[in-house]
Amino acid sequence: MDLNTHLSINRALCGQLVTIAEGMATVKLNTTAEMAVDDHNLVHGGFVFGAADFAAMAAVNDPNVVLGSAEVKFLKPSRVGDSVILEAKVTEANGKRRRVEVEGVEEAGTKIFSGIFTCFVLEKHVLE
Repeated sequence: MDLNTHLSINRALCGQLVTIAEGMATVKLNTTAEMAVDDHNLVHGGFVFGAADFAAMAAVNDPNVVLGSAEVKFLKPSRVGDSVILEAKVTEANGKRRRVEVEGVEEAGTKIFSGIFTCFVLEKHVLE
């Protein structure tokens, strides 16, 4: 299946699309020094959130999908050099609204992130 949304996203900052199927997507974020917030190499949560959002958008996979809201939990911090796998699955579709559940795990398998993203598929691009 081809990706139909977020085609110009910066994959160095928001992760690489690993898999995509009907209602599902997986994104891998390789964290870098540019994402650090301090000398402990703590990665800013916004980068993990961005990759989770990209995974959610890819799971919906419509050119006009937008994020309406998100309820997320950061369960464990990420450090520079960590790889985070974000798996997204559309769990509900009702009209324009899509509910997407996203889980993030370190490559070792430790769960570090969970979220519910409410997305909307619009008739035209949000900026048109």
